[in-house]
Amino acid sequence: MTTRLAASLSLVLVLPAASALAQSKPPIAQFWMDVATNSMSIPGMGDMDSGAGGMFGGFFGGTKMGGGAPGLWLDTALHTRLKASGAEGSHAIPPGLNMGSSLPLLPVVESGRSGGEHDGSAEKPKGKIVFYWGCGDKVRPGQPRVLDFSKSAPEEWGRFMTGRFAPDRGAKAVAGRSIWPNERDRQRVPNGATLEGEHAVSGDGVPASLRFSVQNAYDFMPKLQMSTAGDVKASVNVSWQSISAAQGYFLSAMGARGEEEMIIWSSSEQPDPGWGLMDYMAPAQVRKLIGEHVVLASSVQNCALPAGIFAGVEGAMVRMIAYGPELNLVYPPRPANPKAPWNPEWAVRLRVKSTGMTVLGMDEQGGGRSSGKDGQKESGEVELPSIGGVLKGLFGR
Repeated sequence: MTTRLAASLSLVLVLPAASALAQSKPPIAQFWMDVATNSMSIPGMGDMDSGAGGMFGGFFGGTKMGGGAPGLWLDTALHTRLKASGAEGSHAIPPGLNMGSSLPLLPVVESGRSGGEHDGSAEKPKGKIVFYWGCGDKVRPGQPRVLDFSKSAPEEWGRFMTGRFAPDRGAKAVAGRSIWPNERDRQRVPNGATLEGEHAVSGDGVPASLRFSVQNAYDFMPKLQMSTAGDVKASVNVSWQSISAAQGYFLSAMGARGEEEMIIWSSSEQPDPGWGLMDYMAPAQVRKLIGEHVVLASSVQNCALPAGIFAGVEGAMVRMIAYGPELNLVYPPRPANPKAPWNPEWAVRLRVKSTGMTVLGMDEQGGGRSSGKDGQKESGEVELPSIGGVLKGLFGR
């Protein structure tokens, strides 16, 4: 077969697929909604309100404005390919949100910072990270894994930190998108608010048909009601009330021993630290990770931490995520005939999660906590974990 004949035959074979693809286009407009419920509790004190959230902002992951503070959080983003630079818009909301009739959507303003530049003088990490995994009251054979920065090469650090992750498919604040909250409107979602009802998005380049309903199944999830039992010198059992909308659960814990040693644990049956799993995740991926014994099934309601792994720490906390459902809408719907032209006007993706955090090693009744070397703090005196200290000790300033 000559080269010319082979090229002609290849073109003939490709044409049908290319023609089918040419009949479909991406939606004119895409709207994302990320819906989070964050909770934090201290044994003996109950749930913390949003005023305490700043202390633990980075430990929940995902929420952009709140940074993980307790409460209800909504992040939205709009993109229209008819105005790629970003269009000022409006999100008409149902009365049950108790936030007015609409929320403004403003284009993301690029900061102009190059980012990533450094003078090469960053301090080399020191100390070590000790990693355990799996639910159960005993440390399993082959554990822990230890990363000693003084003895490990940089490529070993990367392998140690690597794990599964939740792809970012939601309301991301990037150039070309218009977002809420923004500098014009940063109001908090009030307690008791609901997304249930009619929504509409408008703006330059946004199809007038971008209207949709949110049902109760995709509303804010309930708070994670977590409780702990046991001393950190022994096994600590974490239990929680089941959430009907939850697709699965994942837990991780972290503690500091001195300023140069961090102990971490995850509920995964596989040696996955879960760095990238404390965020929204599509139900299909949750099911996959349940099958891989990384995520806990929605029927599970407790998980024990191995005995003694957090003994002698200066502070320890456990955080948890309940992965919620995901709503994907497109208009008009895809035709039943795969050969029929399909030019959708808009698409909506709504993701839901509920996260929680509590402190380990505190008495459930009085709120007292072991101070490590010198016995007990007085009942009612709360000393929160000093995780920031160990991070500073490991990685410098």
